Amino acid sequence: MSVLDLVFLLGGAGLLALGAELMVRSSSRLAATFGISPLVIGLTVVAFGTSAPELAVSLSSTFSGTPDVAVGNAVGSNIFNILIILGVSAVIAPLVVHQQLVRVEVPLMIGISFVLWGFALDGTLGRLDGAILFTGVIAYTYWVIRKSRREGREVRAEYEAEFGRRDESTRTMLIDMGKLAAGVTLLVVGSNLFVDGATAIASAFGVSDLVIGLTVVAAGTSMPELATSAMATVRGERDIAVGNVVGSNLFNILCVLGLTGFIDGAVPVADAALHFDIPIMTIVALACLPVFFKASIMRWEGVLFLVYWAAYAFYLILDATESDALDLYGGIMFWLVIPLTAVVLTWVGIRGFIHRRRQHAHRPG
Repeated sequence: MSVLDLVFLLGGAGLLALGAELMVRSSSRLAATFGISPLVIGLTVVAFGTSAPELAVSLSSTFSGTPDVAVGNAVGSNIFNILIILGVSAVIAPLVVHQQLVRVEVPLMIGISFVLWGFALDGTLGRLDGAILFTGVIAYTYWVIRKSRREGREVRAEYEAEFGRRDESTRTMLIDMGKLAAGVTLLVVGSNLFVDGATAIASAFGVSDLVIGLTVVAAGTSMPELATSAMATVRGERDIAVGNVVGSNLFNILCVLGLTGFIDGAVPVADAALHFDIPIMTIVALACLPVFFKASIMRWEGVLFLVYWAAYAFYLILDATESDALDLYGGIMFWLVIPLTAVVLTWVGIRGFIHRRRQHAHRPG
């Protein structure tokens, strides 16, 4: 570990904040210009742009002979995105959840998490697995953009009612596109600097490749999502904040792992990832459904998400250091924390269902 590593860490964080500001401003304006809802922009353009570091890191890790980092990066990023990014965003301000996410994107995220788990059961992600996953991201992107174009008039009318008529000149669109490209570039460069610094620091403490991928690299490559969602929440663009997280998770599985598996042909999946981290990723995705179902994420739920990520990270640290406390901690998590969480999520889901039924019953017509 050196001073340069700390400089990379802090410099990367600064570029991430600047890139997030540019991306949120430009993407929300382009959404109105093209008649695409902020939610769809968050699910596609912003999500795919902020996930570019995950794609770059996973591909380069595979080519450099560290596939554990590639798999751990994508899986760890999905866990980080929900527990940390949604947690931080909800603590900043309660988040409103668009019902399209409940009906389509969250079930899809849960479904492809199980598909990935099934593909990994033989210990590798092969070329056919990768091709199927990558085909999924193409089909999903085509569907969501085509659907959003049918809603274009409503989006424009809503924007004009709130902000006045939008300048749709070619010059204005080109400026916004330029800002979007600059924002993505700053996010990618900033995250690369952040990951380089953080990885060097973690390696100095003798942490394994898989744990580095699941924690340090996953957190580092998710910094664009964190910066973008937090900034979007502060600016009141909460559809972008939530859509960015869900869209990034879809992208990480379908595109990042799909393309990595297709190009490499046989990406090995470590036993630890197969039997612990991928199941945790799937459980976290499942946990979104009852929380999202009530159409909002409250501050206390955001705090709960943050606490669960801390518990997960602590388990990884105990496992990496082969601590004697691991069995006791694992037993507490399995027999106490997980059942209690299931009860809380069931209660939250039932309350959300009752709330939605009441809203529907009182809706005119």
